Amino acid sequence: MSDLLERLRGRGWRLTAQRRVVAEVLDGDHVHYTADEVHARATARLPEISRATVYNTLGELVSLGEVLEVSTDGRAKRYDPNAHHEHQHLVCSQCGTIRDVHVQGDPLSALPEPERYGFQVSEVTVTYRGICPTCSASS
Repeated sequence: MSDLLERLRGRGWRLTAQRRVVAEVLDGDHVHYTADEVHARATARLPEISRATVYNTLGELVSLGEVLEVSTDGRAKRYDPNAHHEHQHLVCSQCGTIRDVHVQGDPLSALPEPERYGFQVSEVTVTYRGICPTCSASS
């Protein structure tokens, strides 16, 4: 059983066949699918699942804090099941591929003098950008 499915079971979230398939699609390392990609993979497993059900399920998972909604560079939102492990993202500037990056240390420590501007920082989001190996090879 996937980590996401275990967390959802632990919360007592009702796992219908449709919800289970969406959670199974999101299982794995470096998963950052768009809603349309989740729907395409879900219909391969459960042909009768509707696009609306996939969108609603993704919205519920985000609301529960079990899946992160990732937006980069005005592209389609992507859904990241790695919601309970601190990480940043590495994004390909050409194709939009996203990979998780686990940075050592506290990202807040890199912020220069936040109190100087009167801020109390509650969250840090770091996105690394570059060119993935696939795009680099095709250039």
